[in-house]
Amino acid sequence: MPSKRNANLRAAKRARKDEFYTQLSDIENELRHYREHFKGKVVLCNCDDPRVSNFFHYFSHNFEHLGLKKLITICYKSQNADLFSENKSEQAIYLEYEGDKNGNRIPDPEEIGIKHLKGDGDFRSVECIELLKQADIVVTNPPFSLFREYVAQLTKYNKKFIIIGNKNAITYKEVFKLIKEDRMWVGNTPMSVDMLFDVPTDFAKELVAKKKEGSGYKIVDGVVKGRAQAIWFTNLDIKKRHEDLVLFKEYHPIEYPAYDNYKAIEVPKTNEIPCDYDGVMGVPITFLDKYNPDQFEIVGCDYEIKDGLHNELKVKGWRGKFDRGYINGVRLYSRLLIRKRNRYKP
Repeated sequence: MPSKRNANLRAAKRARKDEFYTQLSDIENELRHYREHFKGKVVLCNCDDPRVSNFFHYFSHNFEHLGLKKLITICYKSQNADLFSENKSEQAIYLEYEGDKNGNRIPDPEEIGIKHLKGDGDFRSVECIELLKQADIVVTNPPFSLFREYVAQLTKYNKKFIIIGNKNAITYKEVFKLIKEDRMWVGNTPMSVDMLFDVPTDFAKELVAKKKEGSGYKIVDGVVKGRAQAIWFTNLDIKKRHEDLVLFKEYHPIEYPAYDNYKAIEVPKTNEIPCDYDGVMGVPITFLDKYNPDQFEIVGCDYEIKDGLHNELKVKGWRGKFDRGYINGVRLYSRLLIRKRNRYKP
């Protein structure tokens, strides 16, 4: 049986990997597309230390501009008289802000209610769930290592959200199911945008020592920024989601070969989806950046076929695996399986 010490070390390692703080510019660029959703709402940031959380900064300084009703921020294992600590205490707090009281349009300490939590501020705790129940919209950068649990909780309590997650979370079964059912989608910021994060000084040194620049980190104006394959996820409607992808290429069997093992054709790039093909197509997961549910249907993905779903798409006589699409025996990257909606047909 693993020792308690080893378990603690693994937990600490996961915590360090989760200690990425979102840049204010990235928050501003994404949240400006949701302004109409915030009016009169209670916003919860439940994975945020106010000292380093730009989510707290954004909402507290734009409280009146957005027309918020209340801002609640849960601070994990933090307590300090000036509101801003860096997880150095064994007691957690949560903050409540209901807007400017003295007319200076700035969230002053005396205007922010500081309340103690009995536990450590973990989003899964009973008291944090009670705060979640009060919220209309949850906005934060949750721990990537707990992303499945985090999304499951939001779904259980039927909450609206704008959150950051690893791009690979799209392939998690629990997450993909929500995407397929149009209960969750990619946010406004393109998936190709390189998101950089502020990290603690000691972790920045570790990144430089152990990672390759441009992969695990980047140096911007002399400051080490952590780099992650991160994107925004939401279930709030945005304009981007209803914009048609312009299709201009025509189908040709040589240019769009069929998979050896799936009854579908390979489309290597989203902007090369043929305009005159109505069957099932395999596309990169970056297709979700352009996904309009009125224009396309998500049939499934390759791992679902491996799990025994979509048997109608299996090629009879194929003796190999159904883990990914194969062309001439060559295994390809993971693909989403889509088809166009026949909305223009009588």
